[in-house]
Amino acid sequence: MAVVHLSLCLVMALSLASQWRYSDADNSDDGEKMPSESYHEYCIIGAGPGGMQLGYYMERADRDYIIFERESTPGSFFLKYPRHRKLISINKRFTGKQNPEFNMRHDWNSLLSDDPSLLFRHYSKDFFPHVDAMIQYLSDYATKLKLKIQYNTEIVDVDKPSEDQFVLTDKNDTLHTCRVLIAATGVWIPNKPKMSGGEEYVTDYSDMSLNVSEYEGKTVLILGRGNAAYETADHIVSSTNLIHMVARSRVRLSWATHYVGDLRALNNNLLDTYQLKSLDAMLEASVSSLVLKKINGRLWVVTDDSDIDSMHPNEAKEIESNDQAPDNFAMREPYDIVLRCLGFKFDASIFGSRAPLEMGKGRLAKYPAVKPSYESFTTKNLYIAGTASHYRDFRKSSGAFVHGFRYTARALHHHLEWAHENVKWPSETVLVTDLLQHILTRLNEMSGPYQMFGILVDVILFDEGGEKVRYLQEVPIDCIPSFKKCTGYRPKKFIVINLEYGKNFSGPGKDVFSLTRATGEPSEADESNFLHPVFYYYTKPPKRMVKPTQLPLPDNLLHLVEDFLTSWDAPISHILPLRRFLEEVTGTDLRTFFAETCFKYALTYSTLPKFCDQQYMTGRSVLLSTPELLTPIRDRGIGSKVFDYPPAEDVVQTLV
Repeated sequence: MAVVHLSLCLVMALSLASQWRYSDADNSDDGEKMPSESYHEYCIIGAGPGGMQLGYYMERADRDYIIFERESTPGSFFLKYPRHRKLISINKRFTGKQNPEFNMRHDWNSLLSDDPSLLFRHYSKDFFPHVDAMIQYLSDYATKLKLKIQYNTEIVDVDKPSEDQFVLTDKNDTLHTCRVLIAATGVWIPNKPKMSGGEEYVTDYSDMSLNVSEYEGKTVLILGRGNAAYETADHIVSSTNLIHMVARSRVRLSWATHYVGDLRALNNNLLDTYQLKSLDAMLEASVSSLVLKKINGRLWVVTDDSDIDSMHPNEAKEIESNDQAPDNFAMREPYDIVLRCLGFKFDASIFGSRAPLEMGKGRLAKYPAVKPSYESFTTKNLYIAGTASHYRDFRKSSGAFVHGFRYTARALHHHLEWAHENVKWPSETVLVTDLLQHILTRLNEMSGPYQMFGILVDVILFDEGGEKVRYLQEVPIDCIPSFKKCTGYRPKKFIVINLEYGKNFSGPGKDVFSLTRATGEPSEADESNFLHPVFYYYTKPPKRMVKPTQLPLPDNLLHLVEDFLTSWDAPISHILPLRRFLEEVTGTDLRTFFAETCFKYALTYSTLPKFCDQQYMTGRSVLLSTPELLTPIRDRGIGSKVFDYPPAEDVVQTLV
């Protein structure tokens, strides 16, 4: 019994030792080491959509990971935001197709998983759903997929005492250690740029009343020009005297810029009331230059270089002339309420001096600065996932939104597998004679590059023999110059497939509804304005990008002409140009043939077309109408690698 008891004690001691890790960084003043509650290879901070999407792939790969969530439920941001409770991400439940990959092109709310019940269309029938549906969806996603989430754990400090160890401290002073850290906390700190005076009179978007009766007969000034500002205006416009909206930059409409972070149509009613002369108005001014002063219960606005006493009445004197501001100053009348709706920014305050997280500059200041692999520029093994990773594609693609960052989270996971588990980027090996059809299938269903256009690209690597290719999906475009470091593969000759809009088509001031907005001529494919595939062929990897997300000039380039249906499957307009491009870069005849034609060539020529050699001679041909023709040819050992045959009249240049 004593031996058994001793053994049990030893097992318990070993178990405790495996659960408690120590760090020299957390020594107390008297030299004692503080215990860590847990150790995991991967720590993810934040159980929002981005953190859970990455967690799903960690779970599927059977990695040692944990997700820390400060609240008691996943997706806690949605418990409060958006304040007016309607999502602006579309819920397109029907597309007329059964292809799940294609349907994800038009599903802006679902996360990626292998569970068809976890599609958002099962949670709401509304085109723009109520946020409560998202809260329920994220809860089910976490539960059904058995994600390892530790709730009620708010991380308040991140330290890195050694090269391969992060130490996280939660609000209860409990320590958690890990080798790799991923911050997926989103952008949730209200953006509050300093004003020149009177900030105490401003009500923030996060604190504003949703009771529209409180705005009845009120004159309202909204600081901001994004979707939160217009969403707020839409909510109260039926009650107010008027609404003025002020921001530094001009309004940008998402349907004009193709950037979903710009003003969406469902929120732009104030544009109507402004342009149709119904009192509401917008103007451009720097918020930081404004001064608010409360006089007789109302709020007066001036710029910081104006004389407030001479512009507005107070209890002692009348308005006097002012040389610094015109007498028709746009905001010369007082307001009852001033609302600040200036969006959110990333909270970098938890990162200590030994785990610094550099933020972007200028317009990117609200996002952490990250490499193409989504790793921090300043701290090794610190990565960013979800909305906060939008630094790489700000104002270029959809990476700040669920339908974008679900794919960048998957790309991040692929990179983590290579960088930390020695597992290369997933790929398929494709016969060169199957390549055309493989590309066509991919072009007409892929959702990742469709949503993350210009950011995630497919890459085709050619082998030395020219018989096969390696096909990689959804690689960050900025990884091309450092391809091996990102994916594990060293490219030689390769093709990059990117989906692009026309360079000079959309944007503020452009007429995106012009009668000449689109072309259907294959010969004018490079003038396509709408989303279309562009193929870049390189004989050796470029050393650098021209600028972020812009590839250098390739050895060969092909634009496939834009298509009204975004289906690049027209025999003459799409498939034929693509086939000829592939033939040129591979030096291979990629025509397809009926079995009877391959049979004739095999009997009459010493060499065979590549299709006959790889498909017919191996019994793989989809055009094999007479299987009995194959056996005698194969038995005689007839076949070739070179095509020196003349064209036959009955060659089928199969295009579909």
